[in-house]
Amino acid sequence: MSVPGPVLVVGCGLLGTSLGLALRAQGVEVWLDDLNPEHLRTATGLGAGVPVVDRSAARLVVVAVPPDHVGSAVVAALHQTAGVVTDVGSVKSAPLAEVAASVGAEDLRRYVGSHPMAGSERSGPLAAAATLFDGRPWAVTPHATSSPEAVDAVTALVRACGAQAFTFSPEAHDEAVARTSHVPHVMAALVAGRLAQAPADHLALSGQGVRDVTRIAAGDPALWEQILTANRGAVAGLLREVREDLDRMLEALDSDARPAVSSLLSSGVAGTAAIPGKHGGPAVATASVYVALPDHPGELGRLFGDVGRSEVNIEDVRIDHDPGRPVGQVELVVAESAAAVLVHSLGERGWSVHG
Repeated sequence: MSVPGPVLVVGCGLLGTSLGLALRAQGVEVWLDDLNPEHLRTATGLGAGVPVVDRSAARLVVVAVPPDHVGSAVVAALHQTAGVVTDVGSVKSAPLAEVAASVGAEDLRRYVGSHPMAGSERSGPLAAAATLFDGRPWAVTPHATSSPEAVDAVTALVRACGAQAFTFSPEAHDEAVARTSHVPHVMAALVAGRLAQAPADHLALSGQGVRDVTRIAAGDPALWEQILTANRGAVAGLLREVREDLDRMLEALDSDARPAVSSLLSSGVAGTAAIPGKHGGPAVATASVYVALPDHPGELGRLFGDVGRSEVNIEDVRIDHDPGRPVGQVELVVAESAAAVLVHSLGERGWSVHG
């Protein structure tokens, strides 16, 4: 099924503008609307669509507004159009309850929530990209009375944006994102909060590990306040489980119970192994190859060129900077079976490398 156009995107932030760009790349007619005239002007200037022409004529409405306003925006769209309405908010149960309390049964049939698992620490239309959703999972969350036609239209939207559709009930979705997104953000914020007033000499020892753990803590606090409070039940339940693990770790450290410490750390290893690999497939056994990188223009490009000539596929890349020298260290994560090949190939091309 193709996307029924014209599509009206309500909200021209990162997700809304990226949606418009992705749909326009597929030749879909897109209308844009935003209460912020600067966001609307920027999104149209980027080519994400044109200002809304006739709201009532939209065949599909995508609500891409902040979490606190999703429910009311969906209600307004159902009242103003006869088309299918979806949203791309991070939480599904709370908006559904608000919508169900505000519209009739027939209008409710036209609503199907959804949630693309894509984003950035940056926000606003200037951070948007037509490829933001490529290969990403996108939850489609029909409720008990969603019409099959509405579900099909939203699934077609997901595919047109290059994402992979997964079907959840609204309740199951909220439990899943609490575990895979919301609680990780809370934990990153709490760890990062311990750094804010740390002595400068402590922070001088910061390595890639602390950057990896705290990166997502840089997200907009106002947005995350809305997300966490909207999904407070599922988030609080998981945080209580984390608190139990923290108590066990404290008890183990206080009593020097090394087997208990090891058991908790091993559960973390098992958790990382459970995360799906690329494109949702099984996780691939990987190894890291470390390369010293001079801090000069063009060196990173030269490195990637030499990796390409080795015919080894890079699974992930991390860059750590040496605070004492004009050199960095690039960690190339590759399939375990290819690590020795890459070390040998880069060494032959003059790189300082170890695996």
